Parts: sequence; structure tokens; C-alpha cells
Amino acid sequence: MAWSVAYLLLLLSLSTPLLIITTLFLIIPAVVLFTTLSTRQFIMHLVPVLVIVGLITPVYILLAVYFLIPALVMGRWYRKRASAMSTILAGMVTILGEFLLLLLLGTALFNFDLSTYVNDMLQMVTSPLSDLGTVNPLMADLNFTSEDVNTLSYMTIQIIPMTLIVSSFMMAVITHSIVRPILNSMDYAVPRLKPAREWRLSRSFIWYYLLGVVINMLFGASDSSFMLMISANLLPLLRIGFMIQTIGFLFFLVYERKWSKIVAILLTVPVLMLPGLWIIGIIDMAFPLRELVTKSKR
Repeated sequence: MAWSVAYLLLLLSLSTPLLIITTLFLIIPAVVLFTTLSTRQFIMHLVPVLVIVGLITPVYILLAVYFLIPALVMGRWYRKRASAMSTILAGMVTILGEFLLLLLLGTALFNFDLSTYVNDMLQMVTSPLSDLGTVNPLMADLNFTSEDVNTLSYMTIQIIPMTLIVSSFMMAVITHSIVRPILNSMDYAVPRLKPAREWRLSRSFIWYYLLGVVINMLFGASDSSFMLMISANLLPLLRIGFMIQTIGFLFFLVYERKWSKIVAILLTVPVLMLPGLWIIGIIDMAFPLRELVTKSKR
């Protein structure tokens, strides 16, 4: 009952300025309820919540259903005692699939044009800045011409795939990181993620990165929007993967040297903040750095 009430309050909070925050947690109550209850009990708890929401703000039923689908998928994986990473990936793929399905339906049924929408939004945002630059000569750099807005709009469209992938992954990770201790406190054991020191990616990621570099070199100045979109999204995504590999290596180093975990956290901050340190992840993939650390310890 407590989680049903929490779910109801989260759905109702979508009509408040808190919606940007509460949206990140909408999956959590449904996951907890679906995992810990039988399907029949889950429906009995869910229906009253949807009825109340429908009576107050009917449109939010659609949002509830939207976030309910990945909750059911992740809950299903938790029921099967699947590994933490497979559960996160299942949730991420489901959320990403819903994003893409919405874009497809919006384009097919409502003639929604994403490029036009992004351009209009940027025009709306940059227009006050341009007016301010016109009034105040000290802020003349804030003037945005229509060509500047079109260029910015084009660049934004190019990185939307990466944005959708990263945001889907982060929502799944946030959900798992909160749901797991909750389920454990309810005596429902859920597998945890591997320790950071064991984070390792396949060496094939190096070849993917080289492929992305080649694509960028060959098509960086071409008019092929498809190839430009690949290079604009593939390389940043791979760099995020290399950052994860770098963090895994640093935690492994700290663990082997028996240093405090605080040291690992402090070493992680520059990796996240400074560009280029992800190269350590590539070196860790290509060469047996961890084996060298183990041997030097002996």
C-alpha cells in the first residue's frame, strides 16, 4: 500500500515544477510492486492508482503507461534473478525503444518534424539573447543569426541518437541503484553490479573506435548526413566506454595496493572532468596493465 501511494504521488507530481526530477523515479515504485507481488496482486494495486490519476489528470495515464512498460521489463528480469547488467540493459533497450517508437508515431500520425521542432526551440531560446546583445554592446557576442541557429540545430540533431542512448542508460542505472537496496531490505535478494575494479570492456571496442576515426576522416567534410551522424555519435559513445574502463582500472589499482576507496573516488574525478584521460582505458584494453600491477605487487 505504501508503494502504491508513493506511485500515485509521483504521478500527480508531474503537474508540478518537480516533474523534471520525479520523472527519473517514476519507474521505481512499479518495479518494486511488480517484483514483490504476484501478477494479480500487482494489477489490484495498479488499477486504483491509474483510476485516481485518470480522474484528476487523464493525460498522465499515458505517461504512467509509458514508464510502466520498462518497469515491467526490469521487474521481470528481477523475478528471474538475472544479472544486474542484463537487467539494466533490458531496461535501457525498452526505454530507448519507446523513445524511437514515439518519434516514429509522431512523424507518421501527426507529421511531427524533429528538425523543425529543434530549430523552433533554439530560435525561441536564442531570440532573447540576441535582443539583449543588441541593446547592450558589451554583450554583442550573444547575437545569433539565423545561420548560427540553423548550424546549432543541425549539430543538435546529429547527437540526438547518443543523447537518447545515454539518457536511457542513466534512467535504467538510477532505477537499479535505488530498487536493489529496497528489494534487499524486503528480503528479496537481487544480484548487484560487479565491483568497479572488475569493469572491463572487450578489446573489440578499440577496433570500433578506429572505425569511427576512419569514418570521421573520410566523411567529416562530406554532405552525407547519415555518415556524419554515425561519426558524431559513435566516437563520443566509445569514449564514454573508455572512461568506464579507465575508472575500472583505477579502482583495480587502488584495490591491489590496498589504498582507501576515497583515493579511487578522487582519481575518478579528473577522468570525468578532464578530456583525454580516457586514453588510459584504451591502454588497459590493449596491454595487460592489470597483470603488470599484480606482478609488481608481488
